[in-house]
Amino acid sequence: MKDEKAKPRGRRAKDADRRMGRRTLLIGGAAAAVGTAVLARDELRRLWWRMPGMEKPRVDGAVDFRGATWVAASAANWRRADRPDDYGIDRVIIHVTQGSFASAVRVFQDPGHGAAAHYIVRKDGHITQMIRELDVAFHAGNREFNERSVGIEHAGFVDRPEDFTDAMYAASARLTARICERYGIPVDREHIIGHVEIPGTDHTDPGPHWDWDRYLRLVREAAEASTSRGVAEAATSTA
Repeated sequence: MKDEKAKPRGRRAKDADRRMGRRTLLIGGAAAAVGTAVLARDELRRLWWRMPGMEKPRVDGAVDFRGATWVAASAANWRRADRPDDYGIDRVIIHVTQGSFASAVRVFQDPGHGAAAHYIVRKDGHITQMIRELDVAFHAGNREFNERSVGIEHAGFVDRPEDFTDAMYAASARLTARICERYGIPVDREHIIGHVEIPGTDHTDPGPHWDWDRYLRLVREAAEASTSRGVAEAATSTA
């Protein structure tokens, strides 16, 4: 009789274990779901902006860098996007046009060219923007790097160091500093790179005469100056 009574109790205990196991599984599953939702939230936001018809408002002729002049590249040389919501930006890529400023503008406006950068910097330091930073420019020759970078062209030739003027270096450094500030990009050679460093490319720019040490120093100085101005302006506004 004792053994017969023990069996139901054993079954009840096993049923309780099953219920507890299911409860634990449900709780664990819910926690995992919450964790997954948190981890996936950014990706879902990116997917949202890839959906057809989902675009943020735009202003014709608007530029991302104050003082730049807007000249639109052909729509065949870039892809509409909504960075950094759909693609994060973590690189600045330095190019040299291998030609004049005017020729670079001309080919970037040519739908048959198949390539264009976001910016062109002239020898006198003038900056022209041809593609918005939120859009993907076809400049790196590598889709992944196109999606995650801003491309800056510099008018001139890689074998002519005289083309890289003081005004060009200074203006380009201010531009790069602003881009790095906007997207939280570290100012170093891992994140500010040359076209030659892109996997799969056959380009050599910016070439051996581009002074990377000087350029990074100027970018850092421009970033520090921008931070100082921001602090001063904040202090003035609260005074």
